[in-house]
Formats: sequence, C-alpha cells, structure tokens
Amino acid sequence: MVESRRNLALACALSALAGYVDGIGFLHLGGLFVSFMSGNSTRLGVSLAGGHWNGALQAFGLIVLFVVGAAAGSLIVLGRGARRQPLILLTEALLLTAAASADALGQPNIAVVAMVLAMGLENAVFQIDGGAGLGLTYVTGALVKVGQLIAAALSGGARWAWLPNLLLWTALVVGALLGASAYRWINLAAIWFAAGAACAFCALVAATAKRKD
Repeated sequence: MVESRRNLALACALSALAGYVDGIGFLHLGGLFVSFMSGNSTRLGVSLAGGHWNGALQAFGLIVLFVVGAAAGSLIVLGRGARRQPLILLTEALLLTAAASADALGQPNIAVVAMVLAMGLENAVFQIDGGAGLGLTYVTGALVKVGQLIAAALSGGARWAWLPNLLLWTALVVGALLGASAYRWINLAAIWFAAGAACAFCALVAATAKRKD
C-alpha cells in the first residue's frame, strides 16, 4: 500500500502522528495505550490474572473504542464516495480537535475517548474495498516485514525493499518521542498539535487528489 513516494510519505507522517498521540496517551493513562492494542490486550490479560478488575476494565474499554473507530473508518471506505481518504483524515482531525477541546473544558476522559477513536479510524486511510489495508498505529507487522525482506535481500531479492517498513517504525518512534516531550510540557493540551497536523495532512491529501483528477 506504499507503492508510491506520496503514499510512503503520507504513511510515515500518519505513523508519526499515531506515535505522537500514543506517547501522550501512554503517559496520561499510566502505561495504557490509545493506539497500540496489542499492549492493551496484554495488560488486559495480566490484570485479569492479578484480579485487578479496574485495570482490566480500562484496558478492555480502550480496545472496544479502538475497534469502533476502525469500524467507522471502514464504513467511510465502504461508502465508495469520492474523496474517501481526505474524509477519513478530516474525521480524524475533528476527533483530535474534540479531544483537545474536551481537555480544555476539564473533561480528560472524554479527550481520551476521542483520541482512541481517532487512532482506530486512522488505520482506514490506506484501506481499499474493505480490505485490511495498512496498519499505521502499530508497527509489529512492519518490523516482521523488515526482517523478512532483509532475509529476501540476502537471498538475492530486492536490496532495499525493507526500507519503507523501517521508515514506518522510525516515524512512529520519533512521533512518540515528540508526544511524550510535549505531554511533559503542557499535558493533554499537546493534542492541539496533533489536531493541527491532522488538519494539515487532510488539506495536503485533498489538494493532491484534486490535482490528480
């Protein structure tokens, strides 16, 4: 799904955005995630094993919200309307703006809900016709592909085919670094920067799609 330089650049930008938001969420929630559901699933199992019911409920709630966001993004794709990619990004920008606004109004829990929905939704940006698409808010699959494609390169395959997946991982780590730094500076108000970035990505994608038409 990153067959062009444009798509690779967008995928890396959105992966960095996901890392940024997840870094903020991780610190705010004390070790839970707003985009990395594998981590939350592990926390769910560990909490259940230890009888920490509140922690288990919190992890499960985040997982459910993420799935709802992913489903909403898929519904936009399945709608088969024009400008689906910009519409997904606009919806994500609105959710992140809602999160920042909720925090400003003293409603941090609502802010977290909007953040998780936005992260689930983002994964539909490169989805086509209901397929799985490209995961942008988690990079385990990308790292697996890095290893597999390095092995293929060593066996005579494409020399640099692994690089795009490594760039996705790097972007998410850099985004998490920036998000954690911003949270330590201004707490959840750091989401305003994410909302602004999502608006900018939406505008750029819409402009690019218009030129292509």
